[in-house]
Amino acid sequence: MTSAQLDSFEIRILRLLRENGRMPVQDISERVGLSPTPVARRIRALESRGVITGYTALIDEAALGYGITVFVSVQLDRQIDRALEQFESAIRSFPEVVDCWLMTGSRDYLLRIVTESLATYETFLTARLTRVPGVSNIESSIPIRRVKSGIARTP
Repeated sequence: MTSAQLDSFEIRILRLLRENGRMPVQDISERVGLSPTPVARRIRALESRGVITGYTALIDEAALGYGITVFVSVQLDRQIDRALEQFESAIRSFPEVVDCWLMTGSRDYLLRIVTESLATYETFLTARLTRVPGVSNIESSIPIRRVKSGIARTP
């Protein structure tokens, strides 16, 4: 999907929904200069084309008591399909792992792990992550502060 496939109204609709996914169609229509019916039709079309993949609440993890974020690079001992599937299956079962990306480069995976404290991260690391079969190397990085945050890139 390239931005050339979106018209200016769709781009403005996406930007508004990115900022507030619960914005009423009436409010969107007033801000983009279309009546509500065409706005609703465009939103449905964006959903059916897979441009809009869903709606969700943004949650402040720290407000829930999860004050520690750690980025973890993982290297597996083998990069064969079976090893990748086994690792990914294990990762899906860990609620502490919020994001997991298969990477290029010197590491195989990049994880974003969120826990209550450094002590709970240590427990997760030593009791669970290091015990996943095939893991050969782990490197943890603790962020100091978030400089930029986004939901998705839009044109």
